[in-house]
Amino acid sequence: SAFPMSARVVHKMGLKEDNQNFLLMHSTGVNVSGQISSVIAGGLILNFFS
Repeated sequence: SAFPMSARVVHKMGLKEDNQNFLLMHSTGVNVSGQISSVIAGGLILNFFS
């Protein structure tokens, strides 16, 4: 799944720049908000056409 993988990639990129960066929780939070927004948008579209 691309969901956890993208968070890991961002975390590794941050560690390359500065080994004190801990971005895993931040990037996971952004992914979760994107998933929730997609569900809400899909629900609105289904509601619009029903």
